[in-house]
Amino acid sequence: MSDADRLHELLGLPAVDFQRETDGAARPAADAAAWRISVDPYDPDEEDVTWEEKFGAFLDAVDPSGVEALIIGQWGETYEENSSYPLGLVIAAADRLTALKAVFVGDLVGEEAEISWIEQSDVTTLLAAFPGLTHLGVRGGSGLEFPPVRHAALRALTIESGGLPAGALRGVLDSELPALERLDLWLGVSAYGGDVTLPDLAPLLAGTRFPGLRHLGLRNSELQNEIAVAIGAAPVVAQLRTLDLSNGTLGDEGAAALLEGQPLIHLTTLDLHHHFLSAPMERRVAEALEPHGVSVDLSGRCEPWDNRGAEGRYTAVAE
Repeated sequence: MSDADRLHELLGLPAVDFQRETDGAARPAADAAAWRISVDPYDPDEEDVTWEEKFGAFLDAVDPSGVEALIIGQWGETYEENSSYPLGLVIAAADRLTALKAVFVGDLVGEEAEISWIEQSDVTTLLAAFPGLTHLGVRGGSGLEFPPVRHAALRALTIESGGLPAGALRGVLDSELPALERLDLWLGVSAYGGDVTLPDLAPLLAGTRFPGLRHLGLRNSELQNEIAVAIGAAPVVAQLRTLDLSNGTLGDEGAAALLEGQPLIHLTTLDLHHHFLSAPMERRVAEALEPHGVSVDLSGRCEPWDNRGAEGRYTAVAE
């Protein structure tokens, strides 16, 4: 899963795998790590260990009142049991996890489960249980639910998927998130449940939903060119500092629309990595923006499969 690697940090804290046995080594302080709780059903040392047991051991070994960042990794056979299982356990411990600010749900990589195999659930239950949560990340779109919520503290929301359900997107956009500054959405492809259309994005692009938004990622999409055209006239762009349209099927036509639309020179960063731009278009984009101080990521030029032109373009992350 390109660009869907295991988390190395969360909330600026290094990711640390919780182990029940430390062989005498000292654990980091509770607030010095983003703690990943994971069980591997194929590991001989863990095949009989449940996520509930490991999470319970974590709560006993690390002062839960000091934990600020929690990463939910593999919780068993994730295609058999959805994320409501670990989420329910975390929520049940809310009265002990009183400093929790960031949660990432589904930190799995390809050898554990393809992104389309990760069975998610209603992740807004975390927001209801933790009113102080500032960062929420989710990997996997299958079964994902995000009914509209109001949450005063959430500043960053990331949903990584090979196919984002339109219903989940509508729930996000109908939510009241007055503190939201960063929104990253991996839209994915229709073959894996990504049924978001350009009209579904209209409320977001209008710039009226999240007035504090400064970073927008609309990534990993087979609609990347259509999104680029819409971005060219989208009111939300004026309030952004960083824009990420990477990992999708962006070609010369989409890049041209970005340059021919509204000015982007107020941005600090434009991320287009994993793209299908020609070398002349790469130069055109760089020459139009970099002299104004915009950092442009044009790495990872791709070639269409089987020389099929636009029909052979592909997203970075699907299954």
